[in-house]
Amino acid sequence: MPRDDTGKAMTELKQRLGHDFADDKLLTVALTHASALDPSESVTGSYQRLEFLGDRVLGLAVATMLNEHFPDADEGELARRFNHMVKRETCAEIAAELRIGEAMRIGHSEAQTGGRKKAALLADICEAVIAAIYLDGGFEAAERFIQRLWEPRMLTWSGPLRDAKTTLQEWAQSRGLPTPRYDVISRDGPDHAPRFIVGVTVQGLAQGSGKGGSKRIAEQSAAEAVLRREGVWNE
Repeated sequence: MPRDDTGKAMTELKQRLGHDFADDKLLTVALTHASALDPSESVTGSYQRLEFLGDRVLGLAVATMLNEHFPDADEGELARRFNHMVKRETCAEIAAELRIGEAMRIGHSEAQTGGRKKAALLADICEAVIAAIYLDGGFEAAERFIQRLWEPRMLTWSGPLRDAKTTLQEWAQSRGLPTPRYDVISRDGPDHAPRFIVGVTVQGLAQGSGKGGSKRIAEQSAAEAVLRREGVWNE
């Protein structure tokens, strides 16, 4: 299968990442989409396992920063800030800032369909890169990388701090409507990294939907989508 020549792009990306890799193979795997693998190669040669690990490393680093910067915040506020920092949109935004797409190893068909600019793929690869840095340099190296890129967003974010599901329920009840109902629309992906799509129904409104790596996250995302659509949240 033909592959894009991303050697120069990867070298430039390493400079933007600010980490000197002892094992470049880790970064190569983190940047590799399954479509770039030969039929004889195992899917473990793609970013997916690293994405699973990177998600957890990112979560720990962000939770630690939140605990340090917002000592008076209650659990609900911390959770809301946390969800904003680790959501796909934030990871995709940072991936775009780092121009990760230029160094991704993807097959021709995936490249032809705009794979280098797909937000969902950029977010996943961003988490895989975090895992590569973690495995290469330990948690401190990964934490430094995350602090440099996530901390400024954390300190300047001024979005709503209430939990989305709670806010939607209170909003519905204030209008005399029944409690919103959540239904799993689909579940796919491997067992170690599932992807849920959940729909939320509020009487009298079009259904909202959200995605996430767990039912809880997908429900929050669906509730947030309705709140934004209805103008309750304007972030």
